[in-house]
Amino acid sequence: MPLTPAVRRRSSDDRSTIVVGLVAVLLVVLLAGLGGGTRTALGADASGLPSGDPSSEPSATPTPTPAATPTPGPTLLGASVTFFGRGYGHGVGMSQYGARGRALAGEDAATILAHYYRGATMGSIPSTTRIRVRVLYRYRATSSKPLVVYGRRGPWTVDRVAATFPADAVLRVIPSTSGATTTWRIRVPSSTGAVLYGGPKPASLVIRGANGTTRLELRSKSSTYDEYRGVLRVKTASTAPLATVINDVPLETYLRGVVPVEMSSAWPPAALEAQAIASRSYAARHLRPGVSYYDVVDTSAAQVYHGAKGEKATTNAIIRTSAGVVLRSGTSIANTLYHSAGGGGTENNENVYTSATGAKVAGAVSYLRGSMDRAPDGTSYDAASPYATWATRTYTVAQLSAWFGADPRTSVGTLTALDLRDRGVSGRLISVRLIGSGGTKKVSADIFRSVFNAGRPAADPMLRSTLFGTAPIP
Repeated sequence: MPLTPAVRRRSSDDRSTIVVGLVAVLLVVLLAGLGGGTRTALGADASGLPSGDPSSEPSATPTPTPAATPTPGPTLLGASVTFFGRGYGHGVGMSQYGARGRALAGEDAATILAHYYRGATMGSIPSTTRIRVRVLYRYRATSSKPLVVYGRRGPWTVDRVAATFPADAVLRVIPSTSGATTTWRIRVPSSTGAVLYGGPKPASLVIRGANGTTRLELRSKSSTYDEYRGVLRVKTASTAPLATVINDVPLETYLRGVVPVEMSSAWPPAALEAQAIASRSYAARHLRPGVSYYDVVDTSAAQVYHGAKGEKATTNAIIRTSAGVVLRSGTSIANTLYHSAGGGGTENNENVYTSATGAKVAGAVSYLRGSMDRAPDGTSYDAASPYATWATRTYTVAQLSAWFGADPRTSVGTLTALDLRDRGVSGRLISVRLIGSGGTKKVSADIFRSVFNAGRPAADPMLRSTLFGTAPIP
């Protein structure tokens, strides 16, 4: 069980420029969502009325998080540079450590969510809602190393095969390639090696637990978190020995393998309930029936999902108490982005999901407004995070010049200055202009961060967020 929440959603260091742009556009496209469900007001604007649908017009700009003292121009670099920063992750939506701090201060889940998703409302989805999670992608099978699935703890079946197999029997999905064509067979031995079934793979290979106790172990997955409830659907290619596996499962069951992975199950119940509702909303928002063969992946590109082995009794109970509850904006399910630690404030979505040059390309989403995240005494609610404040090591300008010079997006010769004035409401950088002997280049803050992180020695601290400068940030 991780003690630190996974960094969320969509600000990983290896994200390419193309993905940055696509995500920015998707934030606009995804404003049209699912409808229906009852609602109660979660937050209100200054007039006392709940905010409506996501709009291109942002709500009132909140007081920004205190940032480093602004400079009248670019920051001239000395012989060496240290970057100081706050927070971990992209800074949009709910801060997980902030939610923990607010829960410890006595706030309930509804109050926590109302702060991070201003104007969103409580709604519901059917308890029968299912989700399709891609848990293995393009596994390359061979005759000696086939795709392998075990039935554990109870009996299991394969659609279109007239048999029920006992616990610990194993399904092997075996390819045979001739020229450009791959055909597949299945074979089911018992735990003692007796062959229970063998034959051509059904056109649609679907593996099901025969009762509620059965788990399906995807042995071919290179992770110890390889057991799943529900159904495993296996998609095989006809032109290559490649197999992809999707876990088709009730959404409430899926959350049992998500919430305690995204947030420690030992945290206060109000924070965990807020996480459960945010995770449910995020998942429901991304359902794609009729559009794709899966809805979400099981990594931090969506939400980290560890299946049945990730479940905890504490979070299972909290998920049950909030079953079906989602956040909505108007009739759409809210795109409830979240991250590990806000560093004292959260950011407007359009300031984070930008083009490669830092240009704003996403419309302002009404419930993804940045705001201060500090207690009345000024203490950051995420102060318990190990990355509430942080600093990199000190590097020479020659080192920085070499790292940024290795990427054509940031190559400006010998660095002489950085323009760090383009900041959002939380103090996060939107863009950075690099100034050097070979000219100037402007990139998004996240590209600057990614290039720095890729260049630095692997054991050195990274830039954890785009809330940073060359002096400590209060």
